[in-house]
Amino acid sequence: MELSVYNIKGEDTGKKITLSDKIFGIEQPNDHAIYLDVKQHLANRRQGTHKSKERSEISGSTKKLGRQKGGGGARRGDINSPVLVGGGRVFGPVPRDYGFKLNKKLKALARMSAWTYKAKAEGIIVVEDFTFEAPKTKEYVALTNNLKISDKKSLVILPSVNKNVYLSARNLQNSQVLSPSDLNTYRIMNANYIVLTESALAQVEENFKAYVKE
Repeated sequence: MELSVYNIKGEDTGKKITLSDKIFGIEQPNDHAIYLDVKQHLANRRQGTHKSKERSEISGSTKKLGRQKGGGGARRGDINSPVLVGGGRVFGPVPRDYGFKLNKKLKALARMSAWTYKAKAEGIIVVEDFTFEAPKTKEYVALTNNLKISDKKSLVILPSVNKNVYLSARNLQNSQVLSPSDLNTYRIMNANYIVLTESALAQVEENFKAYVKE
């Protein structure tokens, strides 16, 4: 797939860049791989610190409330019994780790599938390498306006961490600035438009070198 290269003013520079079909145009995107990779990402974000007290952890008397038989009702033990108000909870939540393992090849397939869907939806924009002299949200907003993506969720990929650009976008709800090493399937699929600088695009393709057959 061939794309035009724009500058930060939204003007076509006349340059063309070709996306690798082995990354951005695979023949059979794998939806299940995308599902698993996104599921793993969301699972890893969970704190898993939820906790409820069982009957052994409730502070209360252990004295038996009534006789075993002849009371006309169900047998009850102490006041910490789960059947009583204020008692412990049966099989309540306990702290746990929700993470699970996925193979590197499957995660790479998921990312390539996500890139393929994004390319087919014309959601990839390539711009010339740029930087800001100082953190200015106004300049970043002007960039999104020039590229006509200000009202959409956008993801700007720079070749390395750029503090000025990052700080310029930090206060904007629908914009995020990342480097290629921070990309994952969830972030690719969650953005309406992905803006790649020329150097960042080269790094993205380099990251898949071990998984792409020549």
